[in-house]
Amino acid sequence: PSTVVLDHTSGFEGLLLVDDDLLGVIGHSNFGSIRATTCVYKGKWIYEVLISSQGLMQIGWCTLNCRFNQEEGVGDTPDSYAYDGNRVRKWNVTTTNYGKEGKLVEKDASMWQLQGEPTVLITLAHIFNYFSPLMCKVYLVEDVLMTFLLSILERGGAVEAHPLIQQLLDLMWLLMEEYEVHECLKQLLMSLLRAYRFSPIIPDLGLQLFDLIHYLRLTIAVLKHEKSRKYLLSNVLFDVLRSVVFFYIKSPLRVEEAGLQELIPTTWWPNRFTKEGKESKEVKEESAEERLRRRAYERGCQRLKKRIEVVEGLQVQILKLLLNNKDRGGGEASRYIFLNKFRKFLQENASNRGNLTVLCPPEYMVCFLHRLIAALRFFWDGHKVKAPAALSSEEAYVPPQLFYNGKVDYFDLQRLGGLLSHLKKTLKDDLAAKANVLIDPAELQAVTMDDLDEDEESATSAAQRPSATLAIGGALARPGWLSSPTLGRANRFLSTAAVSLMNPRRPLGTLEKVKVRTLSVEQRTEEDIEGSHGNEGLLLGRPPEEPDQPITENSLLEVLDGIVMMYNLSVHQQLGKMVGVSDDVNEYAMALKDTEEKISRCPKRRRDIHEELLKSQKVFSEKLNHLSRRLAWINVTIYSKEKMQDIYWLLRVCIRTIEHGDRTGSLFAFMPEFYLSVAMNSYSALKNYFSPVNSMEELPGYEETLMRLAAILAKHFADSRIVGTDIRDSLMQALASYVCYPHSLRAVERIPEEQRISMMKNLLAPYEQRPWAQTNWILVRLWRGCGFGYRYTRLPHLLKTKPEDASLPSLQKPCPSTLLQRHMADLLRSDRDLAPSFLNSVLNQLNWAFSEFIGMIQEIQQAAERLERNFVDSRQLKVCATCFDLSVSLLRVLEMTVTLAPEIFLDWNRPSSELLLRRLAQLLNQVLNRVTAERNLFDRVVNLRLPGLESVDHYPILVAVTGILVRLLVDTDAQGAERATAVLLADPCFQLRSIQYLLGHAEPAAMAAAASATEKRHFSLSTYTEYISAEELSKVDKMLSHLSEESKQAAATTLPTSEEDLCPICYAHPISAIFRPCSHKSCKACINQHLMNNKDCFFCKATITGVDDFTKPASS
Repeated sequence: PSTVVLDHTSGFEGLLLVDDDLLGVIGHSNFGSIRATTCVYKGKWIYEVLISSQGLMQIGWCTLNCRFNQEEGVGDTPDSYAYDGNRVRKWNVTTTNYGKEGKLVEKDASMWQLQGEPTVLITLAHIFNYFSPLMCKVYLVEDVLMTFLLSILERGGAVEAHPLIQQLLDLMWLLMEEYEVHECLKQLLMSLLRAYRFSPIIPDLGLQLFDLIHYLRLTIAVLKHEKSRKYLLSNVLFDVLRSVVFFYIKSPLRVEEAGLQELIPTTWWPNRFTKEGKESKEVKEESAEERLRRRAYERGCQRLKKRIEVVEGLQVQILKLLLNNKDRGGGEASRYIFLNKFRKFLQENASNRGNLTVLCPPEYMVCFLHRLIAALRFFWDGHKVKAPAALSSEEAYVPPQLFYNGKVDYFDLQRLGGLLSHLKKTLKDDLAAKANVLIDPAELQAVTMDDLDEDEESATSAAQRPSATLAIGGALARPGWLSSPTLGRANRFLSTAAVSLMNPRRPLGTLEKVKVRTLSVEQRTEEDIEGSHGNEGLLLGRPPEEPDQPITENSLLEVLDGIVMMYNLSVHQQLGKMVGVSDDVNEYAMALKDTEEKISRCPKRRRDIHEELLKSQKVFSEKLNHLSRRLAWINVTIYSKEKMQDIYWLLRVCIRTIEHGDRTGSLFAFMPEFYLSVAMNSYSALKNYFSPVNSMEELPGYEETLMRLAAILAKHFADSRIVGTDIRDSLMQALASYVCYPHSLRAVERIPEEQRISMMKNLLAPYEQRPWAQTNWILVRLWRGCGFGYRYTRLPHLLKTKPEDASLPSLQKPCPSTLLQRHMADLLRSDRDLAPSFLNSVLNQLNWAFSEFIGMIQEIQQAAERLERNFVDSRQLKVCATCFDLSVSLLRVLEMTVTLAPEIFLDWNRPSSELLLRRLAQLLNQVLNRVTAERNLFDRVVNLRLPGLESVDHYPILVAVTGILVRLLVDTDAQGAERATAVLLADPCFQLRSIQYLLGHAEPAAMAAAASATEKRHFSLSTYTEYISAEELSKVDKMLSHLSEESKQAAATTLPTSEEDLCPICYAHPISAIFRPCSHKSCKACINQHLMNNKDCFFCKATITGVDDFTKPASS
């Protein structure tokens, strides 16, 4: 037959698995045999077989008369002849030695042997004629060529000390066909990548000849060859291979794989944790044994760090080769090829965030980021040495013109001001005035798709096609920013627009027409990036606010921009993920400590329990040994001090970039959102992820950086130039987190006074039509620690009911800011429009949040009372708890306002004070009545103790209401107290028993019922003496006495009011106001609240022009 295959019909013996194409076979029994389908009769023949596994195998020829069985195969019968390469013997019934063991390429003495014959390195072209096709075969490249090249480097020393590899690559490019060299290099890099990927950092010397350091050294040696490097960069490293693997150091799945036991023979873990998992405040004396273990562990960690630093240094060398911009011989320099490939790599990862097969794994990205930062800073500081006027890498930032001049492609990533096409249209005048870029709307339609698709015409062509782009004042014939990649519709807008470049430093000259040329990423040249005579390259369109000072090479700015984008894509997420190992160590350490305590307490007679505890102790110890070594690995590769400094450097780069962009005014809207995201996330990573091992406070310039970031958050959380909902929410959350901690809160207090006041004014803007909950949390955190009974870090009612679970809802330690409170008070007092609008919005939201909460607990109570088993949806419970927490926080903001600026409510010379006080009293009475009624809905739901509703209890909400009442009725002057008392008592919902409930005074009937039914204790503020001071309790007593006395007097003096004299709207207050011009009447509270939203009369819909006081005339 024309094609030789395996005979699966009759020519086999034993259990065999034959492939569908009849070309492959796997044996599943002892010494199975199979024949092929071709018979030869004379001549010389060869056969080729690829053996995929090790072991005893005999391969050869046999006649048709040969019969095989389980004991006899080819070579074991007179009619067959075979060779066994494993035992180096030939077989024909009997056996003799034949051939010799060895590889295709060997080293004998000081000479290389090829198939047993001495050869010199290939120097003759006719030898390559036969040798070249073999160099394209993957198995020969991997087993022969790569091994040969590795053995050259095996003697150690720098890669430069082995020029043989460079000479060999020169010969290959000279004597082999180009496609053969391409295939050979591709297969070599693929083999190196595979070998590197599956090699541990500490090799098993018994099994492995080379470790990953050898593979990296060979990669460096190959990439040092300029022609090979450029080919691999252009066609292989980012197109065929996932070359980022070269910059990754594989984390050991099993400790044994990486030889960590040899490097870190002694393990150790911290033992300073309480049952809640928090670090114990009591510093226990370290025992001598523990100290020795810790020191041995630290020495092991240092050994591991030195080993990894060697690998990281080699990886940085690879990137330095790829970023070389001096190798312009024979085409474009390597750096500019790398830039275009790197940008496409970022685009793939930004555009396919849901497609895991395309995405680069985050753990690879983390390592790539750190190596790229090291290489970038090397070139940046190297340029600084050559050009002293340029900035050092410590002062690096990305200039704002990169975001709007179209030179750098940001794909479809969101800008701070929205879509790029929208920004180009709305900010075209600002682009013209500030960046010297003019987009003429009248010319937009003149540019057709034919203009864009037309090939570039020759410079000597006489009939140049006029384009729609104009240059004014002798500007460049080809604007550099037009080399922008135009992958997205938004970027295409600027490239196809009519553009004028104006230079205000020179008088305007005659108009010159230039040709619009749209370049893709691959078409960009060095001139498009670095610029040339009169062309600023990437820096085209410098705004007047930007200093006219060289920064660095333009290409490095694009690399820096890519690094920031890469952090945003997946690096931050991965940094947070790896913290889990430290948490696991803490959990197992607590479990082991607990088990050891149980062993010590276990009675001797219970040997069964003792044995089980010992087994648990062994399991926990083994797991901790593994985790402690893994933690050492993570602390060296991810959370080391050097890695922390990289992230800190990136944070400072983002801060400087945002500051420079902010100075450009409206053009700040062009900045991509990820710069703000990286600034916030990198700070979060430094504070939360690196903190156990390295402290952020030790970083240089830490205090100044903290203050500058605080200024950015304070200014931009309400910046009208930022329109994205997500980024605005992120800024608000970051600011809320910032004011939670003393050191970052002090940074906010150190920003300029003007910015602080502006921030507070933005926080006090009305809550409608904006995410007010985050704003409210910020104000609450500025107040926590100053309010009535508001100094707790654990919810007090939980400490009473569930002391063992008191760690569940944990609050930050109070750190109020009296400075920012003072700014708030000044703003509320001085701005007569700000206070009413802010407080009305707070009261509206409180009304909504508390009403929603009451509605939800009604549903929960109904579900709990049903006979059938009915589970309440956990999401509903979460929303219910959130509404309760919102109600409490809004009450705290009201308490803060009443305390800081009581005159807003009590100075009735202000037009809205009385109305605000009446609304506040009404809401306070509603809250008190709902929460304090005996055996009411609130009580029943609280007593259910449902998971998810832990924060819902009497204490948080009642102390907030009490704080407001005490400030209005006790901590104020006589006139203020009188007004507040009158308004509170005048509200029809006021009940004295609600105030009595605060101190545990119940009504007599209710007390009797409670005593007979159960010994249930009533709520009382006096039982929370750890959280409420004696002075505060005395004020509550004074308030209760005052209200009791005043309510008695009011009841004695109040005459019964006829229905005719009551307000026809609320039927709660007497008529006290008359409308003009229609003369209808109501109480002041109703008409004032109505006029806030509507100017029409309740009754006749006439427009109200004025409201006068109304007093009923005395009856005749």
